[in-house]
Amino acid sequence: MARYGMTIPMNGIPLHQHEDWLKEMFDLGYTDFWSSEAMGHDGFTPLALAAAWVPEARLGVAIVPAFTRGPALMSQCVASLADAAPGRFVMGIGTSSDVIVERWNDIPFEKPLAQVRDMVRFLRKSLAGEKVNESFDRFHVRGFRSGVVLEQQPPILLAALRKPMLRLAGREGDGAILNWLSAEDVKTVTPYVHEGGPGKEIVARLFVLPTEDRATALAIGRHAAAAYLNVGVYAAFHEWLGRGEQLADMWKLWKEGDRKAALEAIPEEVVDDLIISGSPDQCREHIQRFQDNGIDTPALAILHTDDLRQTVRDLAPR
Repeated sequence: MARYGMTIPMNGIPLHQHEDWLKEMFDLGYTDFWSSEAMGHDGFTPLALAAAWVPEARLGVAIVPAFTRGPALMSQCVASLADAAPGRFVMGIGTSSDVIVERWNDIPFEKPLAQVRDMVRFLRKSLAGEKVNESFDRFHVRGFRSGVVLEQQPPILLAALRKPMLRLAGREGDGAILNWLSAEDVKTVTPYVHEGGPGKEIVARLFVLPTEDRATALAIGRHAAAAYLNVGVYAAFHEWLGRGEQLADMWKLWKEGDRKAALEAIPEEVVDDLIISGSPDQCREHIQRFQDNGIDTPALAILHTDDLRQTVRDLAPR
């Protein structure tokens, strides 16, 4: 089945007003709804509503930080969604970033790969109904058993950027969730996931700016890119992908505090690679390039539009 997702909640629409939006999007051909967890809604509540409103859709969270919930609470959240949408929920987990984990939640951002690995291993046991009494490298769990008996365990996908996490996603996860990369970059990163064996799903959140106004696309695209590419984990990712020289001036100016000059220093080709813009047909063609290069499930995230409803309709799969 060809999958085609949309990021929820929709920008500017109160969560309690999403029912009609979700139903229309499913009718338009959007098979998946993917939440996130950063500075807006938590990752689970929008999906719980979607589970009741659109009982045929697949639901995923991309992603929940491995640091910000204790093991038992994480298991409770995942089990609750899996119980509400049996066979339709995909759990996405990742390191998040030092900004979210350390600055906002006052939790040390230490040994992120080990934190994700141990949380995945714990979830595999707890969601299977095992009593967990074990010392992991990053935490200890003493006698926890989930009170939710699941009809079907959810797949667990790992948010991954560079080789170690990509390989972990293939080895211990059911696939990977990608973010802030180009269609060509997909060819670089996905082989490391598939080292873990066949059947690994690759999900990518794709940022879309459906406008033919070039100046608007560049201005909004540069602001969005700068917000991410100056975070340590994403800067390292793009260094690894080979964009270090292209982004060096931007990083230097940003650190010096000259944000306006830093934005202007982001090359147009970087914006065009990382953000999908243009007419609806051009956007769909760009999305298709991601799929052709190995993305199984695109999850669109609309950065800006003057008419959100019409844009959702225009970007629907053909």
